[in-house]
Amino acid sequence: MVVLGSTGSIGVQTLEICEAAGISVEAISCAKNVESLNAQIAKFRPKFVCIGDEKLVSQVAGIERARIFAGASGILEMLEACESDTVVNALVGFAGLMPSIKTQRLGKKLALANKESLVAGGKFLDTRAINPIDSEHFGLKFLLSNAKIPVSRLIITASGGAFYDIPLTQLGSLTPQNALKHPNWKMGAKITIDSATMANKLFEVIEAFWLYGTREIDALIERTSQIHALVEFADGSTTAHISRADMRLAIAHAMFSGDVREQITAPVDLCTLRPIEFKPIDTMKFQIFTLKDALLANPDLGVVINAANEAGVNAFLQQRCRFTDIARVVLKCAEKFNSPSVMDADALAAVDASVRAYANELLKFNGEL
Repeated sequence: MVVLGSTGSIGVQTLEICEAAGISVEAISCAKNVESLNAQIAKFRPKFVCIGDEKLVSQVAGIERARIFAGASGILEMLEACESDTVVNALVGFAGLMPSIKTQRLGKKLALANKESLVAGGKFLDTRAINPIDSEHFGLKFLLSNAKIPVSRLIITASGGAFYDIPLTQLGSLTPQNALKHPNWKMGAKITIDSATMANKLFEVIEAFWLYGTREIDALIERTSQIHALVEFADGSTTAHISRADMRLAIAHAMFSGDVREQITAPVDLCTLRPIEFKPIDTMKFQIFTLKDALLANPDLGVVINAANEAGVNAFLQQRCRFTDIARVVLKCAEKFNSPSVMDADALAAVDASVRAYANELLKFNGEL
């Protein structure tokens, strides 16, 4: 197996499952976390390694230099060198798209945790062949796997993130440290911020469009993260997927294409379930989610929203803008680039670059967007 983004939360859990199942890890990659990468090399003895920052190649230990790849092109070269038939893509951001495309072009199975691959480039992937690593999309796939009645609507749930109970008037003063304290999940920095802005849920809506081929998709707040997805059927019935907030379940099902016969996590004790309540997403507070209908109507808008969001999140994490500026810059970019033309991967990259440049110009005027 190949694990891209091996030092992140999903990557680490994937390697744990590989170890428990006795699966050989042929190749791993990370962006900059050399210390964790070296520990993984010592433990899993991969044949190939890729480090995102070419300046850090000399610090990679425990593997001969000829088997170390570097940079964005290095990941693609490493994939070509690998014999494994399964690739777990747990990279963060737009950088994960080309490895997803390359994986499928090489005829390998894609277990996908990189949301941006579908958000920005879903039209360039064989979405029917993707095994999604996501609690909501795993839940939907599970519920739809034996469905015989026509489906009327897909529903995914959102915890509300770290700031759900914070008044709208106080959001502008909150810090990255505040935002990174997710109430239910242990995740990487970017996805935790995306959870707080609800960008993550907007992305999951368009992912569901690409994966399941319907625009009848909605999201609701469910604060406990006990119910991850629901499916409404044409006969009026609704099914729900319930599990613990443990990503290993979704990872294992993606790795093994749903053929999971051993217990991955403890089952939910139904007698101790916390009270479950569903609420609509407050679009006054979570303004990014106001783009849902426009995005479903024009999925090409995904590359614009993603690029602007990445720029905003990076600026916020570096304390160059306020939390509320993330949504503002995304909305302004979606307004300016409202009809992107993305007929091929080169055009996609060009739009991405243009949006990032505009977003970063806006972010220079901290607090005045």
